[in-house]
Amino acid sequence: MSQLTSRLAEVKDLPALRDLMHRAMKQFLPQFLSSQQVAASYEIMGVDSRLVADQTYFMVFCDGRLAGCGGWSRRETLFGGDHTAGRNPRKLNPKHEAARVRAMYTDPNFARKGVGRLILELCEQSALSEGFKACELAATTSGYPLYSACGYITVKAWNESTSDGTLVPLTLMEKKL
Repeated sequence: MSQLTSRLAEVKDLPALRDLMHRAMKQFLPQFLSSQQVAASYEIMGVDSRLVADQTYFMVFCDGRLAGCGGWSRRETLFGGDHTAGRNPRKLNPKHEAARVRAMYTDPNFARKGVGRLILELCEQSALSEGFKACELAATTSGYPLYSACGYITVKAWNESTSDGTLVPLTLMEKKL
């Protein structure tokens, strides 16, 4: 049986993370979204290097191969990459605000092998250790089943409008820690 290991991402890992994210989006999103919505998703998804700098972004390996990535944030931004409009670096107050689970992706070759669950566990444990009492996230349609199975509940659903007016469905979900 293959063993999953993890470590925090470093700046030198950013190219590998971008590649993994691209492959995951290309493989998984078309099962749930139109081709126009998939293309638009690249505008609102991707690497947020602040998570790497904040040391809250994990890489998961299976037998030494990068199998997935994801992290959490103590900052206000709910979703999006370095290029996404509307990001806010304000630090959250763990006493009354939820930590943000962010940018979770699994390599298509390692889907349904526990990678996403491990990333969620790492994020939740780390956020809890910093005093957060809850986590929230913006789920894509492809990620929603995992988050729901891991105890996240729907707060609200909405369609995020991209610069060309394409609407991408997202769901705000939360879990008490």
